[in-house]
Amino acid sequence: MAGEPQPDCLFCKIAAGEIPATVVRKTERFLAFRDIAPKAPVHVLVIPHVHYPNAAALAAAEPALAGELLAEAGAVARDEGLDDYRLIFNTGAGAGQTIFHAHVHVLGGKSMTERMV
Repeated sequence: MAGEPQPDCLFCKIAAGEIPATVVRKTERFLAFRDIAPKAPVHVLVIPHVHYPNAAALAAAEPALAGELLAEAGAVARDEGLDDYRLIFNTGAGAGQTIFHAHVHVLGGKSMTERMV
């Protein structure tokens, strides 16, 4: 069922504490942790505890939660001391999504004017 933890989802397992991660922020609804293959000096993933396969599915099912995810990403950037940062949602394998649990990448700590694709 949409929104329910999925037993085969890596991010659901991280959110449940079954798989370790370097957590930088945790709230009742979200978890933020460092990416294991960072593309910038600061590269944090922010996930909702509920499972949706991508940001579009999350926004369609729970638009308020999708908005809260953006606010949480901004809070993570602030906590990380970033004034300038990039938020990235990859939706679908063709766009680079590898974990099919809605999440946003918070990247910063270097110039973000160059293309990252």
